[in-house]
Amino acid sequence: MINNISTLTLKELLESQTEMSLIDIREEGEFSQGHILLANCIPLSYLELRIADLIPKKFTKIIIMDLGTNESNTIEAATKLINWGYFDVSILKGGLINWKNKGNSVFQGVNVPSKAFGEYIEKHYRTPSITAEELKTLIDTNKNIIVIDSRPAEEFKRMSIPGAINVPGGELVYRIHDLVTNPETEIIINCAGRTRSIIGAQSLINAGISNNILALENGTMGWHLAGFNLSYGSLSNEPNLSQVGIKKAKIAANLVAEKYQINFIDNDTLTEWKNDINGPTLYLLDVRSPREFNQSHLIDSRNAPGGQLIQALDTYVGVRNSRIVLIDDTEVRSIMTASWLIQMGWNDVHVLSGGIISKKVTTQPHYPIIYGTLWTKFISPKQLERYMNKNEVVVIDINSSLKYRDGHIPGAYWSVRSRLCYEIKNISLIKCIVISSDNDNLAKLAANDLSISLNTKDIYVLEGGTNNWSANSYPLEKGLSKTLGPTNDIQYKPYDNLDRVEEAMRQYLEWEIALTKEITLDNTLSFAKPNHLS
Repeated sequence: MINNISTLTLKELLESQTEMSLIDIREEGEFSQGHILLANCIPLSYLELRIADLIPKKFTKIIIMDLGTNESNTIEAATKLINWGYFDVSILKGGLINWKNKGNSVFQGVNVPSKAFGEYIEKHYRTPSITAEELKTLIDTNKNIIVIDSRPAEEFKRMSIPGAINVPGGELVYRIHDLVTNPETEIIINCAGRTRSIIGAQSLINAGISNNILALENGTMGWHLAGFNLSYGSLSNEPNLSQVGIKKAKIAANLVAEKYQINFIDNDTLTEWKNDINGPTLYLLDVRSPREFNQSHLIDSRNAPGGQLIQALDTYVGVRNSRIVLIDDTEVRSIMTASWLIQMGWNDVHVLSGGIISKKVTTQPHYPIIYGTLWTKFISPKQLERYMNKNEVVVIDINSSLKYRDGHIPGAYWSVRSRLCYEIKNISLIKCIVISSDNDNLAKLAANDLSISLNTKDIYVLEGGTNNWSANSYPLEKGLSKTLGPTNDIQYKPYDNLDRVEEAMRQYLEWEIALTKEITLDNTLSFAKPNHLS
């Protein structure tokens, strides 16, 4: 018998210092339409793949929830967790609907605590900003400025302000001294919207960079809405680092560490914490770039680039009031990231002294624990083509609906794993079924689900998914013509829309700005007062 938990008990837990995790198992698109502020979105489709990284300790208090209209999914999720060894699992009685009916706040969007934090910082620090029109004038008149895009490389490549240089937010203080050597150069930080522009600019200000530093108001969306052209396909080139630049960055970061009273631990303490099975949940997060992490990293660590960790904390950390240890190679990026986590109200945050230097490292990728049964029958793109030519196969794509829309195997249907066994009833099945996903393990789990549901072994996983199909020069088709259910698996960003893009951008920016006021209506989240106001 799985226990139910009331909305009142949940609210008391969220307002306490108890280690706990609230998991909303709906797809991200559904979640984004309304959710509890401190809920982590771990869709039922991905539960086997994500739970071990997000909730590593089996004794963690876990509450499962969804909308509340059908308890079968929450029971399924809770049962799986119990079978995997989690023993303190409950279900929120009545789900989100009951939570809202009891007068509690509901929030739209994703990564809401992080987005609200950015707005909070701008308000309380009075982070200086510049409009798109003002920036365009500076560019057109050849003023001494530099525009730095603080997003990850893949976002920068998708769209950027012409002439901007890509330095992800967690790298800014680390690299700025080699990038900007003239104290008269005006530094403008941008992102797609607001949060990373604000945090990036304020990071440089907090680190004592003497240049005039501004956040671009509303980022690339604001630039687009002002009628200015964006660049597409720009490549990220990290500025070269010098020993002088690193030394200056360390001096700046150490001042921040002192200002925010950041705690440092040594390797012996880390080892003790890792071995303490009864201690707090421990997240060992390497805040360097993915490239550096892949070259070598500490055993048991996960990559969480500093800027993205602040931007989307709930993507990396699934347990409230847990312990976070940050790692890099010079302490600069760890210190800057820790300073923001502390201001977000996270109390148990630490920096590993010396980072990965002189410690036991590995070059092996991080392989999370995966639960469930993985299907073991595969098909190559060449074999699939032969089956398709004979009309002997049904292909089902379980990539995101956005990825499916932008390119899928001709004739493939689309579904999400959590609904696949139900939605497949809408099509006529023939000789065999092929599951395609660029996440091989997701495809293997879905294939196993279908094998049980349909009582058949004629199911295959496409090796390498749609990416491998395309890489072998087979054609793709676009559109959403064969979706088996609603395309609510992800939150579409404003620029993902095919029409009314500008309207979506304006709505998004208005939503983000309003968050500061909205979170004051909810007592479960509070940010630390910025240091200069203490």
